[in-house]
Amino acid sequence: MEASSCSKAEPFALQVLGDSMQPEFMDGVVIVVDPEGVIRDGCYVVALDLKEEYTFRQYREHDEKHFLVPLNDLYETEEFKGPTHIKGVVVQQAGKRRKDRKFY
Repeated sequence: MEASSCSKAEPFALQVLGDSMQPEFMDGVVIVVDPEGVIRDGCYVVALDLKEEYTFRQYREHDEKHFLVPLNDLYETEEFKGPTHIKGVVVQQAGKRRKDRKFY
């Protein structure tokens, strides 16, 4: 097997699918995820949920419990196992123009 030139710690881009993170993140927008980003209450993350599926949500911590929170009220907040299941922190929302880019 050939070694990969990509480090596990390198940022990567994903396209948002669906409306669960609207209005901040619209369907189809590209986000940049840092696998070594600082995890703190309120940050946006890509994490493994309780079904062991990747999901994009806002991370919230309350009374030593960990939650994945959608921004769209039509979706449910779910408790999950915590920071060890976070695969990366969203650091940027890409835009077609420089003025449309947003950093987190």
